[in-house]
Amino acid sequence: MDTKGRLIAGSHNRNEFVLINADEVARVTSVKELSGQICQICGDEIELSVDGEPFVACNECAFPVCRPCYEYERREGNQACPQCKTRYKRLKGCPRVEGDEEEDGDDDLENEFDIANHDRRDPHHIAAAMLSARYNVNHGSRPHVSGLSTPAELDAASVASEVPLLTYGQEDVGISSDKHALIVPPFMSRGKRVHPIPTPDPSMTLPPRPMDPKKDLAVYGIGTVAWKKRMEDWKNKQNEKLQVVKHEGNNGDEFEGSDLPMMDEGRQPLSRKLPIPSSKINPYRIIILLRLAILALFFHYRILHPVNDAYVLWLLSVICEIWFAVSWILDQFPKWYPIERETYLDRLSLRYEKEGKPSELASVDVFVSTVDPMKEPPLITANTVLSILAVDYPVDKVACYVSDDGAAMLTFEALSETSEFARKWVPFCKKFSIEPRAPEWYFAQKVDYLRDKVDPTFVRERRAMKRDYEEFKVRINGLVAMAQKVPEDGWTMQDGTPWPGNNVRDHPGMIQVFLGHDGVRDLEGNELPRLIYVSREKRPGFDHHKKAGAMNALVRVSAVISNAPFLLNVDCDHYINNSKALREAMCFMMDPISGKKICYVQFPQRFDGIDRHDRYSNRNVVFFDINMKGLDGIQGPIYVGTGCVFRRQALYGYDAPAKKKPPRRTCNCLPKWCCCCCCRSKKKNRKSKSIDKKKNEVPKHILALENIEEGIEGIDNEKSTLMPQIKFEKKFGQSSVFIASTLMEDGGIPKGATTASLLKEAIHVISCGYEDKSDWGKEVGWIYGSVTEDILTGFKMHCHGWRSVYCMPKRPAFKGSAPINLSDRLHQVLRWALGSVEIFLSRHCPLWYGYGCGLKSLERFSYIASVVYPLTSIPLLVYCTLPAICLLTGKFIVPEISNYASLLFMSLFIIIAVTSILEMQWGGVGIHDWWRNEQFWVIGGVSSHLFALFQGLLKVLAGVNTNFTVTSKGGDDGEFSELYIFKWTSLLIPPMTLLIINVIGVIVGISDAISNGYDSWGPLFGRLFFALWVIVHLYPFLKGLMGKQDRLPTIIVVWSILLASIFSLLWARVNPFISKGGIVLEVCGLNCD
Repeated sequence: MDTKGRLIAGSHNRNEFVLINADEVARVTSVKELSGQICQICGDEIELSVDGEPFVACNECAFPVCRPCYEYERREGNQACPQCKTRYKRLKGCPRVEGDEEEDGDDDLENEFDIANHDRRDPHHIAAAMLSARYNVNHGSRPHVSGLSTPAELDAASVASEVPLLTYGQEDVGISSDKHALIVPPFMSRGKRVHPIPTPDPSMTLPPRPMDPKKDLAVYGIGTVAWKKRMEDWKNKQNEKLQVVKHEGNNGDEFEGSDLPMMDEGRQPLSRKLPIPSSKINPYRIIILLRLAILALFFHYRILHPVNDAYVLWLLSVICEIWFAVSWILDQFPKWYPIERETYLDRLSLRYEKEGKPSELASVDVFVSTVDPMKEPPLITANTVLSILAVDYPVDKVACYVSDDGAAMLTFEALSETSEFARKWVPFCKKFSIEPRAPEWYFAQKVDYLRDKVDPTFVRERRAMKRDYEEFKVRINGLVAMAQKVPEDGWTMQDGTPWPGNNVRDHPGMIQVFLGHDGVRDLEGNELPRLIYVSREKRPGFDHHKKAGAMNALVRVSAVISNAPFLLNVDCDHYINNSKALREAMCFMMDPISGKKICYVQFPQRFDGIDRHDRYSNRNVVFFDINMKGLDGIQGPIYVGTGCVFRRQALYGYDAPAKKKPPRRTCNCLPKWCCCCCCRSKKKNRKSKSIDKKKNEVPKHILALENIEEGIEGIDNEKSTLMPQIKFEKKFGQSSVFIASTLMEDGGIPKGATTASLLKEAIHVISCGYEDKSDWGKEVGWIYGSVTEDILTGFKMHCHGWRSVYCMPKRPAFKGSAPINLSDRLHQVLRWALGSVEIFLSRHCPLWYGYGCGLKSLERFSYIASVVYPLTSIPLLVYCTLPAICLLTGKFIVPEISNYASLLFMSLFIIIAVTSILEMQWGGVGIHDWWRNEQFWVIGGVSSHLFALFQGLLKVLAGVNTNFTVTSKGGDDGEFSELYIFKWTSLLIPPMTLLIINVIGVIVGISDAISNGYDSWGPLFGRLFFALWVIVHLYPFLKGLMGKQDRLPTIIVVWSILLASIFSLLWARVNPFISKGGIVLEVCGLNCD
């Protein structure tokens, strides 16, 4: 879409639409100035001809009428000019109508019947045209507002011209019109059809074509030299095709031999499953079952052996242990079928990138979301965008959309600088095939030019490119420094126009196409991918739904502008580390066997800039390398918010394609007459069921089109046409262009759509009130209702029967930055846990939502575990407090241990350790990563998860929003300096308090043992082990508080000692273990006499 480098701003609700010419004299250009002449019939702009001149329908008076209205008037109207009443003459490229034979002039058969334009016969194009035409008629405008052709234009003449007769287009007088090759069967002619070209039902036989035996076969085009040549050409084309498999009816688990001939690499599967070796997975499953048995014996012993003198402590400990066991079961069983996957990029190229032909790879729209450039540095966002523009994928198939939800001029200017630098960076990356293609991380790599024997040309150009990048960084940092002080009157663009986003909460929608329009190429003259800036409209009084709302706005605006069938979303700090990442995803999405049922391909998250020890488990390796592999063997991994390639149709809320059932086996042992007698009564029911089944197998959007075309019986025509319109508008909103795009499963924009109409629709679909009274955020797009919209969105897709895929290429596909200091990490975990609490308290909770749909049981277990884990914070907090209480009071949660109990406890600890070791073995996780994950499970559980639970309850039940602020206190400029920055937050209080009271308990317990003698050491070991378990798990927390200092921050020490003192005083005042009747006096055992 060519916007001539201008920023588009506007509001559909306020009827505003302006183009800001930042590169010309300061002025605002309206739509009418852009469009030129306006059609006096429909009000749309008049398109330009091939020569660049406006289309002229009437040569007598030049009355302004657009081409679609001109063709409609000739075909359906009185064929005369509305102004001078002169009969319209047929212009070059227009189809003939009755009466044109009388006119003089040369024939224009090629353009008249549009033989070369095969895309007009595409069913998705026709479906979109039908819906667009119907919608615009109902809105009171002409039926061709977007330049699409309606089915009425695809008349019999044009169809016949595309499908040649067997007589090579020359009808023989001896053959009647119904004897030609192109025959419409009688059963296809009743009623209106969805597709203008009849598609015969394979279960119904066509009527035979009669032939006159007296005539030579050459009359019918059979047996002639031309016929033989034509057959040879057809065979050659069939041999060139590398794929002949069907696109329907498989569940992805089995291959159909008749449809998949294994003849060459191009016809092999694009990916395959790699199950975990049985030598690793079978012992793991046995250990899980054994652990379940030991847990049952453990709880049997614990419940039947209470501690009478510490009954409250015993009861609390048993309740906590039961909850831990339930949580473990929910987390463990989704790992029962772990798998890995392998992709074949060479086969993908053989199949879809044939030499000498345009690439057949599917288009991909890439979404990058950002809000505040002060918290998300523009240089990081620029590196992400540069890595996307330089990806190893056809440039005409990639479009990058940057969502600026803060409407910051700093982000806009930084993208402008990025687009200029991309003209140098992209050809450099593709020329030398460098990795990664984000310049900040590429130039941070150390290259040994002598050892690696680098080409001198590459060394020279790399040094020049590094200088260019340093200058680029200076310009970006200069913009950031300038943006620190906002002018009183707000920002002003270079042409003097005020920046439309000066008011962050009240501004129009904005769109700017930086790259991809005509004339903007790289320094070597090659085409560049599209780069489009989008800032959705915001007005007071509207709920904009934060990131989920911004992503839905990108879905709609991309559907209007490029409408790629697949979408990739990344955070602004996650760059593409593997330039072949999109090809990796296409190996699954474009696989003709199982690709149609895949809703998204999720990549693992990998991070840069984390210290070697990964103190706070930022890498989260256990989740990404163990849990996600287990889910991939069931119905697919959950969506984690970034690094995910979606199928656009799945985001629109459509169900997954129906599974094709294998044919039933029939018994051949009985006589035929017996089978006929027995089965005659069942045939009628089978027929009726098969008819209903066929109707159910038809996609929902096709059924909707049938309603549009055929209407509903018993209702007048006006209501019949309004009902499907209301249905689609309720689901997708009131944009006919966007609704038409939802029916194009293979993507693409309507042909003939003008720039002005697309721009107006793009502004329309990002207006703040567009989603009102529609299914956006409920059934369509990213789902609202939680700050973790990623889990909710993936859950809804799986409920619709889709499956997802987990792709782990050898080179990580994406890398990002993680908050490595303690406070930022805790707040990140707090946000995730808060979202899970919101889902748990909503109607979308997996405990009660989605039954009877396509969600599998073990997949439901994983979703339940992902929303109930914040509830574990309360049992965990209690369980970490019990050791200190036991040491301070001398009581314990377990009675005097017998030999059976000792064996039971030892077996449980050993089986837990063996389970973890086997998980690390088949998951490829190191013991260090596993231990850090265990430690942060305790740290986050007693801090972030606890606060999230109470914050979620207050928000959902009482409507009270509580925020925990983070204040930076200091740091240094060394390596990993951010790791040692201390930021005060109330999340630090609970774990520090636990740490202090357990340390005090250990000191008190040891002191009592020393004073009481040898006999007291035996019972002390159990209590000490319990307390040391808590202290060791909280050790990284203690290191995070101290940082590089030799002492704890004063504020932490004061708060923790205060809470520990209050707790100790309350315990001394209200001690449940002291007898209520007073002090018990015992008889002295010494004989004083």
